[in-house]
Amino acid sequence: MQNDQIELDRFDRKILDVLARDGRISITDLAKEIGLSKSPTQARLRRLELEGVITGYRAMMDPVRLGLDHVAFVEVKLNDTREAALLAFNRAIAQLPEVEQAHMMASNFDYLLKVRTTNMSAYRTVLGEKISALPHVASTSTFVVMEAVKEFGLVDVT
Repeated sequence: MQNDQIELDRFDRKILDVLARDGRISITDLAKEIGLSKSPTQARLRRLELEGVITGYRAMMDPVRLGLDHVAFVEVKLNDTREAALLAFNRAIAQLPEVEQAHMMASNFDYLLKVRTTNMSAYRTVLGEKISALPHVASTSTFVVMEAVKEFGLVDVT
């Protein structure tokens, strides 16, 4: 497998650190924050975007304020783990808006899903009518979150 990692110097890492905390910072303020003038800061930012280090910008929303405070982690076991079955599952899971994250695992189960809904009743519907009906699902096991201690961690690139 090819290594696509690029070399980052201390200025690049500082840019990433600042943007992880404040993605709406102006170029002028970013330049001051990292200790470079505006033009080189802008060039570095553009390079980080073009090279795919920065993949986008988005608004972070509070799911609790949106009424989506029920979180469950779901272990999924498939009845077939050949490449075509995995691909079919991957395509199908990507279509479920309630599934916030989906990870293929090296474990005694095949996938770990983070599912966010309004309440337990809504979760039961998602599990029974959507997740369990996905291609090749043999079984699921649910773990309900009592409290989110840390959700949106910053990536430390320094």
